[in-house]
Amino acid sequence: MIRRNRPQLGALFYFLGMIMLGLYFTFAAVQGDYGLFKRIEVKAEGEALQTELASLHADVLRMENLTTRLSDNYLDLDLLDQQARDVLGMIRADEIVIR
Repeated sequence: MIRRNRPQLGALFYFLGMIMLGLYFTFAAVQGDYGLFKRIEVKAEGEALQTELASLHADVLRMENLTTRLSDNYLDLDLLDQQARDVLGMIRADEIVIR
């Protein structure tokens, strides 16, 4: 009886299976739904939303300031004059309009 010295197919399939499984988990850790690329994307989106939130907060503060200046308790006549000019298209009698 002659024995050949070759690896058994079961061991070969086992190692190939382990390599494939390792490659799958590596791919999932990098590109999957909870992988590194997704984490970087979510972090960048979060920073962009924080910037937008700061911008919107500044706009709200500006609008609150303008609303307070036009309220009954505190009336800014210069702002009222500016709003009448912008919204209604009014001008003073001593002004000249150049188009």
